[in-house]
Amino acid sequence: MKKALIIVDVQNDFCEGGALAVPGSSEIIPYINLLMEENAYDQVVLTQDWHPAGHKSFASSNGRQVGESIILNGVPQFMWPDHCIQGTFGAEFHKDLNRDKVTHIIQKGKNIEIDSYSGFQDNNHFMKTGLDDFLKYHDIQLVEIVGLALDYCVKFTAQDAVANGYVTCLHFNGTRAVNVKPDNARDAIYEMIEKGVTVLG
Repeated sequence: MKKALIIVDVQNDFCEGGALAVPGSSEIIPYINLLMEENAYDQVVLTQDWHPAGHKSFASSNGRQVGESIILNGVPQFMWPDHCIQGTFGAEFHKDLNRDKVTHIIQKGKNIEIDSYSGFQDNNHFMKTGLDDFLKYHDIQLVEIVGLALDYCVKFTAQDAVANGYVTCLHFNGTRAVNVKPDNARDAIYEMIEKGVTVLG
């Protein structure tokens, strides 16, 4: 069974000191590097939040406060600080992430009108990123997922992996949550298990 490691959004803006820093984010990077060192993955894919300036998921683009919610193109949208803007330092991958074995990069969130948490598609389920096509082209059947953040982009990427027919595993030690609300990480794990994701320690 061919397998791929999907590393979700390990970018400067989501790490300590970034515009949308996830608590404990730097702790997962040595774990992810070790996974790549100790396992023979057929493909290693990075996803990269890649927003145009003025993206509609930014609070600043809507005259709102960070933490508010609006309806954006028919779906609920949390208002985030400006982050991962194309071509900026914040959008770059963290320098400590070993990219020697990376075979493909998927950029998401490029449409200014709609956010894209999942590495597979936007939040409207309208535009695909090409990740599913890439994995299927390479006969990948099993995906292992790590990265940031557990309760948003990691969760939706894992759920979409299951929906697209992959045996899907999440490395709990390779992810951290934003935890806008205290129980978000726990709830995300439960949701993923219900959808068929296997959670590994």
